[in-house]
Amino acid sequence: MELKYCRGMAASILASILIFTTAGAGQAGSLAGSKGDVRFPPTVGSGECNVAYKGYVAASGHSAYAATFYSRVVDLYIICGTKLNAPSQKAAEEMALRNCQAGLTRWKLKTASGGCAISASK
Repeated sequence: MELKYCRGMAASILASILIFTTAGAGQAGSLAGSKGDVRFPPTVGSGECNVAYKGYVAASGHSAYAATFYSRVVDLYIICGTKLNAPSQKAAEEMALRNCQAGLTRWKLKTASGGCAISASK
């Protein structure tokens, strides 16, 4: 009689392990909701950079967020750039930096920090 009860319990334990293992594997493929590797705290402000950063966090693939360093004493603005769902993390970082630098060039701005840097990437 004891073996009969142990088999049923062992089967239910194995089934629950299988369910938790497959659920974890499905979540591992998506990066949505992750802040990734944060190199410096993102300066998002309350405008377009805030929207861009929220889009970066919500993106499910390799993405990057680049921004200028913010100095309250000298700089009165924040320039940012993102690349969402790129083929690789390195490609996302390169495109985000290019987008941020293009903003500096477009508006002919100089910053005290010297330019853009990757704030976060995943």
